[in-house]
Amino acid sequence: MLNSTAVFPVIPASLTAQALVSHAGLGMLAGFLNALGFRKLCEDRFSQFVPALAGHRPGKVWEAAGKRSPARRATAEDPLIIDIDASLVHVHSEKENAAATYKGGYGFSPLIAMADYGAGNGTGEVLAILMRPGNKGANSAKDHIEVLSQALAQLPDEFHDEHGELIGERILIRTDSAGASREFLHHLHSLGLQFSTSFALPVANERLIGWINEKKYWEPATDQQGEQRHNAWVIDASKVIALKNYPPGTRLHLRAEPLHPGANASLFDTDGNRVTAFLTNAPRYNVAFLDARHRARGRCENRIKTLKNTGLGKLPYHSYAANTAWANLAMFAMNLVSWLQLAVLPTGHAAGRWDMKRWRYRLFSMAGKIVHGGRQTKLLLSRKAPEAKLLLELYERFKHLQQRFKDSILIT
Repeated sequence: MLNSTAVFPVIPASLTAQALVSHAGLGMLAGFLNALGFRKLCEDRFSQFVPALAGHRPGKVWEAAGKRSPARRATAEDPLIIDIDASLVHVHSEKENAAATYKGGYGFSPLIAMADYGAGNGTGEVLAILMRPGNKGANSAKDHIEVLSQALAQLPDEFHDEHGELIGERILIRTDSAGASREFLHHLHSLGLQFSTSFALPVANERLIGWINEKKYWEPATDQQGEQRHNAWVIDASKVIALKNYPPGTRLHLRAEPLHPGANASLFDTDGNRVTAFLTNAPRYNVAFLDARHRARGRCENRIKTLKNTGLGKLPYHSYAANTAWANLAMFAMNLVSWLQLAVLPTGHAAGRWDMKRWRYRLFSMAGKIVHGGRQTKLLLSRKAPEAKLLLELYERFKHLQQRFKDSILIT
């Protein structure tokens, strides 16, 4: 045989004068910023991430969301939820203020405050990041108070009365057990805020263990859709386990469910069930609902993962101030996609649950070709691209959003 068969087909290559782009989907974010009038904001106060007199705080984007606005939906019964959680960011070289972590690594331990939009309204946004050395404790009340103050400063005017006072009953702070310190909870109480925090149970005695094991006093737990969960129970234990020096109205709730395979049993887990607890001062008394709402705190782990994929996971500078600025830029990049999900994305679209990696692979990395004709410049996309129709629909929605802002300015 004179002709050999290649293992892989080889396509001949040549040069062209056509303008080709490999990440055409990123133009969508530029269109969203233009619709929000971000250029004017940058011209006014480019040196500040969220200036005091900015016309487009996160709340302004919430206004563009209409009925899905977190500010419009927040009430005392269903408040806006702000999650506070710490996370470790490991670095491979000595950077300013980096320190050893409890996991044997080296780096930083930022404390992050995040707004949970609720299921079906997008992934939620980051309100504040407090950069800290890696050896900082997760249960620092001072740090929790500081990051909370930064987060509350981002909320729109709808969360304040005519005198500028915070309407705390419309906001719920949700944390793990690190946020259950008495100092932090009393601070929340002084602001009139609701809270829901995980709680480490005290050392049990024989009588308490016997009462916990007696499930006739408990009620079935529910999932996030309100459906009853099999083999899981909840109860208000405030009258059985005394709480000392906690804010007035603080209640203790317990949850019991079978131990996961391989899990080690604690002193409370004598009947084969894992018993966990959380504290709350919420005005609602449906224990199953309060338990399901507290367990939804797991969504904040997804937001932290997305934030790290946006840039927080790789702090590139030696300077602590520069790394703090980098963290703020990562926060803005993540929030830009979160705002897009909330204000522009069609209701119920699957992209409302996408993390940053999926946005990159399915939309931002979409290839296209730039053509010129009729005194116009256009971007051509392949009809076969998986999300080409979604990209075009978003561009159309940007036009309507921009027109809405123009009309509102003309009216006022």
